[in-house]
Amino acid sequence: MMPAKKPFIFTITFLLLLIFTQALLAQGIRGKVLNEKGEPLPFASIYIRNIGEGIPANQNGEFELKLRPGAYDVVAQYLGFATEVKTALVQEGWVTLDFTLKEQVYALQEVTVKTNQEDPALTIMRKAISKAKFHRLQVQEYSMMVYLKGTGKLTNAPFFLKKELEKDGFKLNEAYTTESVSQITFRQPNTVEEKVISIRTTGDDNNISPAPYIATSFYNPKINEAVSPLSPSAFAYYRFKYEGSFIEGDVMINKVRVTPRSRGERVFEGHIYIIENLWAIHSLDLTTSLLGFQIGIKQLYQPVAENVWMPSTHTYTFSGKIFGFAGEYQYLASTKDYQITLNPDLLVETKIIDEKVDEVPKDVVKLDKSLSTLEQMAQADQMTRKDFRKMVNAYEKEAQKEREDLEVVSERTYNIDSMATKRSLDYWDSIRPIKLTEEEIRGYQRDDSLAVVEAAKTSEVDTVARKSRRKFSPGDILTGGRYYFGKGRSAGFHSNLTRFSFNTVEGFKFGLAGFYRIEKSTKMADSVTNHVRSWNFRPEFRYGFSSQQPYGQLEIRRSVTQGPKAHSFGLTGGKYIFQFNADNPISEQVNALYSLFLRQNFMKLYEQDFIKGYFYQRFNESLTYRGSITYAQRTHLENNSDYSWYNRPERVYTPNQPDNVESEPGTFQDHRAFIWQNSIEWRPGLKYSIRNGRKRPIFSSAPLVNLHYTKAIPSLANDPLAADFDWLEAGIEHFFNFGVSGKLDFNLKAGSFLNNNRVYFMDFKHFGGNRTIFANMGVAANYRFMDYYRYSTQTEYVSAIVHYQFRKFLLTQLPMLRFSGVRENIFFNYLKTQNSPHYWELGYSLDNLFRIFRVEFGAGFENGDYLRSGVRFGIASFINISFDD
Repeated sequence: MMPAKKPFIFTITFLLLLIFTQALLAQGIRGKVLNEKGEPLPFASIYIRNIGEGIPANQNGEFELKLRPGAYDVVAQYLGFATEVKTALVQEGWVTLDFTLKEQVYALQEVTVKTNQEDPALTIMRKAISKAKFHRLQVQEYSMMVYLKGTGKLTNAPFFLKKELEKDGFKLNEAYTTESVSQITFRQPNTVEEKVISIRTTGDDNNISPAPYIATSFYNPKINEAVSPLSPSAFAYYRFKYEGSFIEGDVMINKVRVTPRSRGERVFEGHIYIIENLWAIHSLDLTTSLLGFQIGIKQLYQPVAENVWMPSTHTYTFSGKIFGFAGEYQYLASTKDYQITLNPDLLVETKIIDEKVDEVPKDVVKLDKSLSTLEQMAQADQMTRKDFRKMVNAYEKEAQKEREDLEVVSERTYNIDSMATKRSLDYWDSIRPIKLTEEEIRGYQRDDSLAVVEAAKTSEVDTVARKSRRKFSPGDILTGGRYYFGKGRSAGFHSNLTRFSFNTVEGFKFGLAGFYRIEKSTKMADSVTNHVRSWNFRPEFRYGFSSQQPYGQLEIRRSVTQGPKAHSFGLTGGKYIFQFNADNPISEQVNALYSLFLRQNFMKLYEQDFIKGYFYQRFNESLTYRGSITYAQRTHLENNSDYSWYNRPERVYTPNQPDNVESEPGTFQDHRAFIWQNSIEWRPGLKYSIRNGRKRPIFSSAPLVNLHYTKAIPSLANDPLAADFDWLEAGIEHFFNFGVSGKLDFNLKAGSFLNNNRVYFMDFKHFGGNRTIFANMGVAANYRFMDYYRYSTQTEYVSAIVHYQFRKFLLTQLPMLRFSGVRENIFFNYLKTQNSPHYWELGYSLDNLFRIFRVEFGAGFENGDYLRSGVRFGIASFINISFDD
């Protein structure tokens, strides 16, 4: 048996020799960047001129970069400090290269002191703004390698949750790190391709992407909805102050202080450094805030071609508190291997003349609209800043007209290499340009240990398999659950907790709803779009203990989806109970609370024994048709319960017949109806983005236009009292963003009953009222103080709901509130029917309170006379919650 040990000994010896050899072959530079006091300069930039590669130091000012043998010019930079250049001769092993940076000495421009002499920063920024679009368009295409490291930590948590977090593996003040290496390619006007070569991250989400950070340019008017200091409208949002200049290499750099005219969200504050004569960005150090979270951005640019500077290192920091949780996160990114294709139309470097302070030469080239922009650019050796900006704008518009697909505003491709998540630790140690801190190393060791434990737990059964073998639990009937049987078949329960409630018609009631689904999905020829076919069966049951009446309905639906195109048809029917307003203006639970605690029954119901066929056709994302035919026997219902926990005799329940200015006794009598409904939804001018070959609509880019037509056909209902009417309605919903100043949402509708021979109350046009303290989800969806049914109509009508959100109004004059994310709003709502007074509402609201709540104050009026007022509490407007099954 002794000889058998030889291969093992040989293997170990070979591995040790290989590791030792690799250690000998490793060479490069390492060191620290310090200030004159010996303190580290966190995230300082190290740039290798010879190879055009830049890396940031870590938070301790340490850096380490592997290099091939040779001589290198190493540049150490830190904003606010003078650049230092050292030469390193790399042979075998590591070269230690420490930098001690001195604070930058700035020279002030010599100016003749005059009355009302303007700050030099103003002309610097005017020229930089005029050149911003030029710099954004001058690179037609580029590619680069990007290393991105994100490190975050939870610094505080509510005391009662700390132990639970530790059980889940989250510890306070411990680093959680993610790393990726990607190749990013950008092409004008807005195409980004990213191939992720390697990822190392914790948790299940390996979809880390640096592209949203790296591809964002401050030459754009906005950066994630915040106004750039180089936006054409920047002077409306910022004050600029000149703080000096310095020489770096053969260029002069101007330091400009950026101060918001109104501090708060969606504006930046800090410094931007502009290259003299070129009027391009040299570097920037800016902060902003979003929903109360502080965001810091540092970028350092390097020349990548003649007169072309692009970012080499990026640093992003995020920090904030919410609900007792506090945390911070840092993204560090370094770029290398820039491959640049310049725009051949924008090669001429034009001298910019600021006509406000500079003398304009007589022979200066002026914008001539009769000539093409290309001709003028080729001759524009000097132009005034206004003419130059107009010329570049005209050039961009001409270029856009030549594009084949004007609807597509952005295109993103994101691919992950099959080996991206399988790279070894040796690989990461060999390519990592930013040295890990001790804290990050300990975090990786912790996560690697946890990953082994988790892998052991799931090695035999994966998530999908466990779901497919889910066993029935009685609790699923209430909370919902889905069970898979293979071959696309599944069944389950919807969440039925919300179907337990109380109303005066049924008393206490309960309901149950479930489903059975058969689905088949295949890839289409483009390998991106799915062709999905499904059958859905949905039974629903409810029972009221006071009415002692069971109700049930069944829906059968066939659906087919092929990318943007889809259609479905179905049949539903049974004997069921409905609100008179089919939009269900009050939820069962809210009505139950008001009934049991306050003896107020806002929900009004009727019974319908019916069968309904419907059809839905989505031609594309901008055009949809919906149609249905319903045959029904409708029955009026009475209250069957007077139960309440509110026992004061002065308050009694109202009848189940709604109070309305137009209704007559016959409006609620039993009858039959044959109803044909049609609607068209259209989004004119809809824009799209493309992600991995899949075209996605940007619904916020276009208004929603609605056209509805409903007809009741009495001859097909076989009832002399059958409904008989024709109803036409048109509406439009949209919003306008006014920069960071505000946002206007509106919802306008108008309609008329062309024929109203017999219109029963459930067929009236109903408007979204509200008599509770709970606000509706959409800020432009419903009225705030109007009765649910008082102004419902069978005549012509016009309604308008308008909501405006300010960045700064009354309370938000205080910077503290703006930084917390609070928004102030006003709303104005109007309604007029043929028989109603002029009803209008005026109100004020505070939005994003504690980043989750909204509170509204206002009043309603009839013909100018005060009607009622109140307070409404809801969820912050930026949060969208769906309660659908």
